[in-house]
Amino acid sequence: MSWQLLALYLSCLSQICLADNGMVMSMDDGMTLAVGNMLSYLHFAPGDTLWFLGWVPESSGTMVGTCIVLFMLAVIERWIAACRGVMEFHWSQQAIIIASDKLNTLPTRSYPIGFIKRFTPPFIPAHDISRGVMFAAQTLLNYFFMLTVMTFQLGFIFSLVVGLGVGETLFGRFGGVTHVH
Repeated sequence: MSWQLLALYLSCLSQICLADNGMVMSMDDGMTLAVGNMLSYLHFAPGDTLWFLGWVPESSGTMVGTCIVLFMLAVIERWIAACRGVMEFHWSQQAIIIASDKLNTLPTRSYPIGFIKRFTPPFIPAHDISRGVMFAAQTLLNYFFMLTVMTFQLGFIFSLVVGLGVGETLFGRFGGVTHVH
């Protein structure tokens, strides 16, 4: 009798697992969200959620405002990169001075043989914590930019690209500072 019950149980279980639950699994349309549709192609149509459920620019005024905010954030990201470049140069000079003080030598252009190759900058909390905070802020902005591009909203994408270009034009010369005479 137990074999018959087991067979009946498995038969019912297979019917339950294969039953239609009423969900339409078609992927032909955009993903329906609480506010609007997420279009999976490049578009200018408003109504995309940007980062938060409450940030859904639907009118032309809110789209312009959002594009201005994205432009400014892109410029700020390039400014942070430039600040990091300038500070890296300053921090490396300070680290060489601290290391030469420990070796009781003067920080001149002629270092002991192998000094620069084997030189590991010391951990200086004021320098390294600041470096970490700036890197984290820059990375956070870059992830937000990635999420913005994933909306496929061309207005947002153009705002970011133009903002990054303007920011690089304004601050790019400071980001790659390697040595100053």
